[in-house]
Amino acid sequence: MGRIEQNTDMANVADTAVVTGSSSGIGLALSRMLVKNGYEVFGFGRNFERAEAQEFCKEQPEKFHAVVCDITDTQALCAHIKEIDKNYRVTVLVNNAGVGYYGLHEELNPKKIQKMVRTNLEAPMILTQQLLRTLKKNRGTVLNISSVTAAQSNPHGCAYGATKAGLSGFAKSLFDEVRKYGVRVITIQPDMAKTDLYRNADFCEGEEEASYLLPEEVAEAAAFALAQREGLVVTEITVKPQFHRIRRK
Repeated sequence: MGRIEQNTDMANVADTAVVTGSSSGIGLALSRMLVKNGYEVFGFGRNFERAEAQEFCKEQPEKFHAVVCDITDTQALCAHIKEIDKNYRVTVLVNNAGVGYYGLHEELNPKKIQKMVRTNLEAPMILTQQLLRTLKKNRGTVLNISSVTAAQSNPHGCAYGATKAGLSGFAKSLFDEVRKYGVRVITIQPDMAKTDLYRNADFCEGEEEASYLLPEEVAEAAAFALAQREGLVVTEITVKPQFHRIRRK
């Protein structure tokens, strides 16, 4: 797990996707979707100890490669990416990993703010920079998992919303920069989803199924965008549950 095997016959290499935050939640669902659609996937995560992640690794040992890496460790991240880029035909980059801390802004601390900025915004920008020449050559896709908070006011989540607004803004400008090279830039903006994102919050999704999204539903939205014909780009999709309800922990 985490080892990248060298492939010397580049002509026979399948399209490869790089996915961050792939050990659980939306990232794992996206990895499953990409493997199902014929991609070889390198999934980055801090660990793959959960049963669901371990099961997927065992199910797809030749198609899914778990890369144990903290994406805020820039040196390690870039080393992994360069090795993958050298030996595989990368056509999709999925910037999915995210972390959120909520509450009054004065109650946060510098470490939490820095972690959100580095995970939610800095790492996607660095990863995109590292792979952009390859994605231009392969007419590939950058897929960003942002949030509905990117386009709204976020009391009790100012810093988190700011990082997601930054990611969505980065994606818009990047598309205008690279569209002439055939590169697609797609941003998915999910609302409340049933994931671990709210593990650091004093609230979680509502009890009714209509009050939250499932990770697989976000992956389906991504699959729809990726499936469009060459020459058509779905640049942004916002996905919401029917009800806007939360529960206090």
